[in-house]
Amino acid sequence: MSGQWLGHALRRTRWRPRREAVALATLGLVVGIIIGALYLAQAASTSTLGRQLESLIVVRNQMEQENERLRGEIANLQSVPRLLARAQELGFTLAGRAQIEYLVIEGYNPNRNQIVTQTESARAPALPVYDESFSGWLQQQFDRLSGQFESFTSQGAATE
Repeated sequence: MSGQWLGHALRRTRWRPRREAVALATLGLVVGIIIGALYLAQAASTSTLGRQLESLIVVRNQMEQENERLRGEIANLQSVPRLLARAQELGFTLAGRAQIEYLVIEGYNPNRNQIVTQTESARAPALPVYDESFSGWLQQQFDRLSGQFESFTSQGAATE
């Protein structure tokens, strides 16, 4: 009986390595399929974004061309001959010497040197220089506290 048991045990062990190999191969195949699916999803997403980017670049180029066309049109409308023609259409004419009126202002000398006047802020006194340190500030706060303490004790002594 013990011989049959050993033979039976040996027969079972022959299949275990094959089962493990099949299980590992199946697991590898499943992992490979999952990785492949993730790669395909990422590639599809990247290509979709690439197509969207290309279409946005085309739209940007069209807008730049339209802006340049409009700039050219504006420059054409602002040209001097165009403005002179439009002014004549509106009834304006070139002024001759007889039509120009000059105003004479007494005391005005166009050839004088320019004088700069000082404003109110320029006449304001200069601000003091900030030279306070942390230790100086701390000493000032301590002096104020001790002054308050002295006035408090002197008031307390006067009320008694």
